[in-house]
Amino acid sequence: MKKTFYLFSDGELSRQNNTLCFQTKEGKRFLPVENVNEIFIFGQITFNKELLELLSRYEIIIHYFNYYGYYMGSFYPREHLNSGYIILKQAQFYLNQDLRLDIAKRFVTGAERNILRVLKYYQARQKNVIDIIQKIEMVGDEIPNANNIQSLMALEGKIHEFYYAAFDLIIDKPEFNFEVRTRRPPKNELNTLISFGNSLIYTICLSEIYKTHLDPRIGFLHETNYRRFSLNLDIAEIFKPIIVDRIIFSLISKGIINSGDFIKNTEGLLMSEKAKKAFISELDEKLTTTINYRSIGHPISYRRLIRLELYKLEKHIMGEKLYQPFIAQW
Repeated sequence: MKKTFYLFSDGELSRQNNTLCFQTKEGKRFLPVENVNEIFIFGQITFNKELLELLSRYEIIIHYFNYYGYYMGSFYPREHLNSGYIILKQAQFYLNQDLRLDIAKRFVTGAERNILRVLKYYQARQKNVIDIIQKIEMVGDEIPNANNIQSLMALEGKIHEFYYAAFDLIIDKPEFNFEVRTRRPPKNELNTLISFGNSLIYTICLSEIYKTHLDPRIGFLHETNYRRFSLNLDIAEIFKPIIVDRIIFSLISKGIINSGDFIKNTEGLLMSEKAKKAFISELDEKLTTTINYRSIGHPISYRRLIRLELYKLEKHIMGEKLYQPFIAQW
């Protein structure tokens, strides 16, 4: 099975025949190109055109992050599965306000239902989140009534505002008080973890889009504009609560990441390399975990679930079957 590789050290990534060679001051590491699914770069790494040609041939994406852990961009090889028909259908659905709004509502509904799944999971474990659940359910009831993308986004914002208020009740550790959602820069430890996890799931969704006929530049909930990609942001909304947030709660509750794993500087807080590796290790394990998915009748990994979500969206815009977002059943 192909693997995702995460490179933290500074060095050079090069091509040696048909093999990837990662050279650092500690030595060389060889990555058989046939075994590589994608590469995440967190260190200062140089590479050349020959390497990119090899990656293109094997349809391998590189995602790179800056010193602070922010996603900077991707080397996105020529889309080998691109379909002019699908791209035109995506554009048609985006340009038609009713068609676009319908898909966007399905994304927000999926996100809301999975947020509720997370909260009910912790409610069953004696976390006092019942009031927050009720507030989110009331906002969720308004989703069908949203008459444009702006009002729908406002409802999504309310849902997340209530949801984030539950984080302190779930985590129950003063050193990880949430306070308020902050992004660039994140103002505290919990916000730093959320931003890092969200960046990872956005890029994973992007990698999965690459393996379909869909164009990542045409989203429906998030605006299609000069931003390079938006569809991955749409799809990620469904999976952030059940993948990223559950990982954060687990890492903190088990003491795998603690307040000493963050470094303050002028840009806010930085995660230590140890904390990033711990997060990624948990994420890799989660993505390969299989669950029973009733609609297909056999176990499926979380990573495969993301791809399946995209296939469902393709069928929707082709008029074959209405898209229904994945809702966790645990």
